[in-house]
Amino acid sequence: MDNILSTNKKAQADYEFLERFEAGIKLTGAEVKSIKLGRANLKHSWAVIGADSIPRLLSCSIARYAQAGSSQENYDPTMSRILLLNKKQIKSLIGKIKEKKLSLIPTKIYSKSGLIKIEIALARGKKKYEKRDQLKKRDIERDIGRKLKS
Repeated sequence: MDNILSTNKKAQADYEFLERFEAGIKLTGAEVKSIKLGRANLKHSWAVIGADSIPRLLSCSIARYAQAGSSQENYDPTMSRILLLNKKQIKSLIGKIKEKKLSLIPTKIYSKSGLIKIEIALARGKKKYEKRDQLKKRDIERDIGRKLKS
């Protein structure tokens, strides 16, 4: 990964990631410029694969690019965007999502060789008690680290 442009920090707390995929994303020129300025937000976004077998990114907010002018007059920052994956990957994802009741969650947007890529993860939602256990473990490890330093 060359340059991370946006991350989904909340997803790490809410989901257990089982498998990660790299996907392209279909964008306009103004959206690419806006993302490169760091004006993309992955919070509360997710991906779905529709009945037409086209994966889409939903609820990802990419701010309007100010210098675009009239080309972005009726621009919707949270519109759905098409993800670019191989057919083999799409079929595999469809099977896993239906069989195990998993979700597709975007984890980060980055640039790679001048192209904008998105990392999506096949994830299982955590229960409340799992989140509490994770916080307890983190606190215990932090306390142990402090005691070892002193």
